Amino acid sequence: MPAMPTLTFDNTFVRDLPADPETRPGVRQVHGALFSHVQPTPVREPRLLAWSPEVLALLGMPEAITRDALFARVFGGNDLYPGMQPYAANYGGHQFGNWAGQLGDGRAITLGELVNPQGERWELQLKGAGRTPYSRTADGRAVLRSSIREFLCSEAMHHLGVPTTRALSLVATGELVVRDMFYDGNPEPEPGAIVCRVAPSFVRFGNFELPASRGESALLEQLVDFTVRRDYPHLLTHTDKAEQRAAWFTEICERTARMVAHWMRVGFVHGVMNTDNMSILGLTIDYGPYGWVDNFDLDWTPNTTDAQGRRYRFGYQPRIAYWNLSRLGMALATVMPATEPLEAALQRYIDVFTQCERDTIAAKLGLRECRDDDVELMEDLRGLMQEAEVDMTIFHRRLADADLDAPTLAPLEDAFYDPAKRERHGTALQNWLERFAARVREDSPDRAARRAAMQLANPKYVLRNYLAQQAIDRATEGDYTGITELLDVMRRPYDEQPGREAFAEKRPDWARQKAGCSMLSCSS
Repeated sequence: MPAMPTLTFDNTFVRDLPADPETRPGVRQVHGALFSHVQPTPVREPRLLAWSPEVLALLGMPEAITRDALFARVFGGNDLYPGMQPYAANYGGHQFGNWAGQLGDGRAITLGELVNPQGERWELQLKGAGRTPYSRTADGRAVLRSSIREFLCSEAMHHLGVPTTRALSLVATGELVVRDMFYDGNPEPEPGAIVCRVAPSFVRFGNFELPASRGESALLEQLVDFTVRRDYPHLLTHTDKAEQRAAWFTEICERTARMVAHWMRVGFVHGVMNTDNMSILGLTIDYGPYGWVDNFDLDWTPNTTDAQGRRYRFGYQPRIAYWNLSRLGMALATVMPATEPLEAALQRYIDVFTQCERDTIAAKLGLRECRDDDVELMEDLRGLMQEAEVDMTIFHRRLADADLDAPTLAPLEDAFYDPAKRERHGTALQNWLERFAARVREDSPDRAARRAAMQLANPKYVLRNYLAQQAIDRATEGDYTGITELLDVMRRPYDEQPGREAFAEKRPDWARQKAGCSMLSCSS
């Protein structure tokens, strides 16, 4: 076995910020502190099931490290590499529009901040590593099915070009975890697992909301200054503190706008956009009851908990992000001399998202620019896609193959879910296609370049819920190859990948109402 590589940790969060002075185990309210020291709870039999080669390289770890039994023990919660200092963060949040008070890392434990050979800082965090002071009534564990979903989606989103946290590893625990998947009074034991998540920072909006809600202004200011210094060092050129904080909040708004615009571009629905699930870096964070839109539906949510109110439905995500940012702005207002810069930053969110949406329209339709009438063209398409029950991913991908001289629906037939609706709305869609063809002929004479550009904006492969569920079903039976196979497909979502066309098919009928393929709970 090759010698263990030297890993460098520089744990600024635990070094520079105040810790919970209480070290005894047990759930509690933690005041005046931003984290609690806590060790992962060891598991019976940690076994490495999958890892991301790209994240290994990102961290400066050689591939051989995965063959060392210590790797599975560390990322299963049974051991530590030298320099790691585990902790759970203390934060609050608004959940489904209501203030929930203290929440914190209830089953996530950060191992430390690894500095790679390029000098980049990456936090390593175990999800499902056991109880912390913030676990409330939960056991701090995660099941295999939800861990597979988080592992795969973290990497799939990255390769789609969506800002996201990453996933290093997936480790089975050799233990059973009891879960009531649909909160219907039928808990069952399931295999447990742990995902190692990776990001420059796991700080959330809720980290700032909690001290603000408690009137802990000095603590809030300490966290703000730390976050600017560590994660936004380019803003230190602002010598005036108020200007620095205003510039910081503005950039958070801009990053969040771009992230949500990417979600809308690829058809991703987060499912639980609480403020404690919003990253201060504008990264997609906390993959729980997420899903990809199959048949285009702005009102669809994958979250069973949200089935009635549909607060976090697909088409509402840009509005919710704004609402969440306004909650962060209210927290920061307690340490700002004026609110006008915060209001200007929120307007900046609107402006950036609007521009991103126009850029998305141009890219997905293969246009050099988005005119006002192109916005109308896309809105008309979205209305027709929803009424006709059309697969979003397949339609946009196949649209690049439309014959601009004699446009027909023939290349798009595989995108329809309901033959009756296809028949009912076929004429309207044909009329739209002719409008589209006329607009493209006017805009771009280079058809090959346009097709190539559209394929770069419209993925062929996305992590549809039924695909993830198939990998989960196989893993539950002891076959983990489906995980690595699906991960490999999602590495190149914009490529054709001959022989893998089955991974690009629309949702099959059997998956329409199947558990894990349609609606999911927060424990999914």
